[in-house]
Amino acid sequence: RESMEVVISKGAGDEVNVGNTDSDWDQSKLDGWWSAYRAINSIFADIMSMMLRPNDMIWIHDYHLTLLPKMIHDAEIEETGKRTVEMIYFLHIPFPTSQVFRELEHGEAILEGMLHADVVGFHAFDHARHFLNASKRILGLTYESLVGGLIGVRYRRKKVLVTVSNVSIEPDIIDAALELPSVTEGTKALKAKHAGRQIITGVDIAQRLSGVFLKLLGYERLLHDYPVWQTKVVMIQRCLVPGTRHADEADTLKEVRALVNRIKTKFGADVIDYEEVICSALPIDQRLSLWSASDVLSVTPVREGFNTVPLEYVYSRKEPAVPGVVLTSEFSAINSILNGALRINPYDIQMAVTFMDKALTMSIEEKEARRSRDIEFVSSCPSGMWTRNVLRDLRDATSGTNADGTKNVCEEAAARMESVDEAAAILSMNSLEFPPLNIDAVTRAYKSASQRVLVIDFNGTLVMKEPPGKYLKREMLGTTGNKPPEIVLKALADLCQDPKNTVLVVSGDTQKNLEDALGNVPGLGLAHSNGACYSVPLPGETQREWLSYDLGVDWEAVKKTALPILSKYTARTNGSFVKLTHSSIGWTYYSCDPEWGALQASYLVPELERELSAFDVRFVTLKGVVEVVPRKLNKGLVVKKILEEVAGTTGGKPVDFILCMGDDVSDEKMFTSVFSFIAESNAPLQMYPFLCWLRQRLHRRERQPSAT
Repeated sequence: RESMEVVISKGAGDEVNVGNTDSDWDQSKLDGWWSAYRAINSIFADIMSMMLRPNDMIWIHDYHLTLLPKMIHDAEIEETGKRTVEMIYFLHIPFPTSQVFRELEHGEAILEGMLHADVVGFHAFDHARHFLNASKRILGLTYESLVGGLIGVRYRRKKVLVTVSNVSIEPDIIDAALELPSVTEGTKALKAKHAGRQIITGVDIAQRLSGVFLKLLGYERLLHDYPVWQTKVVMIQRCLVPGTRHADEADTLKEVRALVNRIKTKFGADVIDYEEVICSALPIDQRLSLWSASDVLSVTPVREGFNTVPLEYVYSRKEPAVPGVVLTSEFSAINSILNGALRINPYDIQMAVTFMDKALTMSIEEKEARRSRDIEFVSSCPSGMWTRNVLRDLRDATSGTNADGTKNVCEEAAARMESVDEAAAILSMNSLEFPPLNIDAVTRAYKSASQRVLVIDFNGTLVMKEPPGKYLKREMLGTTGNKPPEIVLKALADLCQDPKNTVLVVSGDTQKNLEDALGNVPGLGLAHSNGACYSVPLPGETQREWLSYDLGVDWEAVKKTALPILSKYTARTNGSFVKLTHSSIGWTYYSCDPEWGALQASYLVPELERELSAFDVRFVTLKGVVEVVPRKLNKGLVVKKILEEVAGTTGGKPVDFILCMGDDVSDEKMFTSVFSFIAESNAPLQMYPFLCWLRQRLHRRERQPSAT
């Protein structure tokens, strides 16, 4: 292995000899390293102490300077006798588990250095959790949840705020770079070089943690298991060699070169375009040429901090460009940010092959749906926005917190979330007790009826919800953008053609999504935003007229009050987003770490309740979503309205057949409205109401209807 001697100079006659930088993890040999590390931090502390004035603010970045907050603190105390400088420390790499961190001889000093900051920031909750556990197990510190969904660590009679936030790319810079002639020419050259093939691109540091070797193993298996791709795909792989870890880079390149040669020998030179580049990052025009030419970006490290490459790729493929697909590792920080990416375990080669094939065969509709879930964050969170969010957290950390108030809000929030989970569990048990739907009985009743009303939920009933994956991440969040299968659309059209039928589909989705999915079915009634707006076309009508309820709420005023609060929680919660419909405001955290998302939700609800107490609204808290809706609004409102309208406009013919179908707790009100309509109307003796609950089986992707 290559060896080198490193000497760090702190000034005239003051040098620290690091010694040989090769290591076999015998920490007794690393005293020179630690001395050099302290020396570097001390140099920064000396210079900063001369520059800082009372009440100044300093933001310290990354693992190179973990000791700096304590050194600045000690210097100010020594000079003035008190601490006035406010400090933020942000770590951009993964923080190791407490079991690994405890093995460091100087781990305690590193923790104490970081904890002298007022705010300690991370890019992923996993990293923050590891830091909190290390502080607890090594230093014996306790941490607590604070009002606003923040976490505080008690250290030396002060509260250190631990926060999680992310920065995106600079859209203005990318937009300008995309106009460069070198980008256009580079894109054309790559497409011409690999004409007739789809392009998978990867740009990675040539170090073991980047997972390049595992990525290439998956690509090799793809070509072996799916021979059709051997003439239809190429992988462009660029390995960057920064020269910072000589032994690691040499070993990694040796393995990668051997595997590249093996792939070329087996499948031909045209299946892979491999180059090594001596640098730590490709120039922006070369990167954008690669992104513009490629169909799939594969970034699959086995361990990684924050990497903006996938964000850059998503933005470079914004409209009107054709969207691409991002393959990312579940061990990367970007995994908790990009909701539209395909997530893989790079160690699971077969899983990697499956998702590479899925990315290459993905429909344009799904690509667009995935892009739409990420493009807003990627486009709207540049460094300026991120800086403001972190500075806001600093203000929260240094402004003080009422202890009694904190405790009461915590207990209230915890009790609320517990009751929600309890209600969901009871509902789940009750649904299992419903008798299976008797299809023959429904058929007989349907044929004998003269006036029928069919009310069908959309999400989870007509369109199957995707099963939750890790951290409740969904391949498609809920069902947004999905359409029912053709057989379902045909069945709806056939039902609507029968003059005895009134068919209504009720959804919690937006008008646009519902119309895109079902708007072309003639005669089909639609209700979006959980029934806030509805449209029941009359015979012969081609244009839909949408009607809405006056629910007694100034919704613009509600949004003006709620959206700033929601934007604060969204900035702190990776993977969350705000969804607006006609009469609801939803905060969705399906794609977040479950512990962090639930914690944020538990504080969001009481904060919204306090700020919206003057409005007649209620809060729906289900797994993965918090929703603000008018108190009077529920799906049952539109169901009862339609039943009454049908009963009043059929020339005296009573409604004698009702089929109401749903799949979750939000559909319970539809069932209640059916019972209410029957009780309040002069229902005929031969009334056939069927309330059907669809539940998904645990081990097979099929649904079992139950009914009362």
